[in-house]
Amino acid sequence: MTNVLAINGSARMEKGYTHKVLTAFLEGMKEAKATVETVFAKRLKIRPCLGEFQCWFEKVGECIQRDDMGSLLPKLREADILILAIPVYLPLPGEMQNFLNRLMPIVEPVLEFHEGRTRAKFHDDVKISKIVLVSVGGWWEKDNLATVVRIVEDVARDANVEFSGAVLRPHAFLMDEHKDKAEEVLSAVKSAGFQLVKEGKISPETFEIISQPLIAEEELRARYNKMYLRAKESSS
Repeated sequence: MTNVLAINGSARMEKGYTHKVLTAFLEGMKEAKATVETVFAKRLKIRPCLGEFQCWFEKVGECIQRDDMGSLLPKLREADILILAIPVYLPLPGEMQNFLNRLMPIVEPVLEFHEGRTRAKFHDDVKISKIVLVSVGGWWEKDNLATVVRIVEDVARDANVEFSGAVLRPHAFLMDEHKDKAEEVLSAVKSAGFQLVKEGKISPETFEIISQPLIAEEELRARYNKMYLRAKESSS
């Protein structure tokens, strides 16, 4: 059975659009008979990495800090698929940055040079074979999510595991207004989860349906600017 661990980095947790998209993705995985668990980064006390590298060169695989990362590391070692669910906040929430930096104890510093970069790998007792990103944003284009995509893709490559792609939903807040398209989007998200577990990959067509525009870019830009001007006038 496939074990899936999802880290939801949204500050809004269950109320956010990240959670809505992630929930559909996990439903598809459960239909494919995967075991899934979601952890909310905001509910964890994870301090920033100290940068001492003791987990690499003194107490190998152990972190010297005592916080909630200690209970999360065993779950990470047992997961087959790791999902990082990250809303875009120029570029990502601080809790997720701390989480990513604190992955060092499960990374083995046996260095190789491939794909033009120095890379390491997960320790042998870490079962993660795939990392996938689920990300939402408020602006129109999915390229606005590109920085987070690049970060997660690099994490996967630096750990020598497969980056299984990015489930991207730009201008996610408009799903409440465009319910027919939202239903199509969430159905495709669910299919993506099912495909990843059953077939080992998500089809390009499914990715495109998930990221499809809900309104024209000019309309969204005008709406944002109008909201800002109204707020500026009321506060002056």
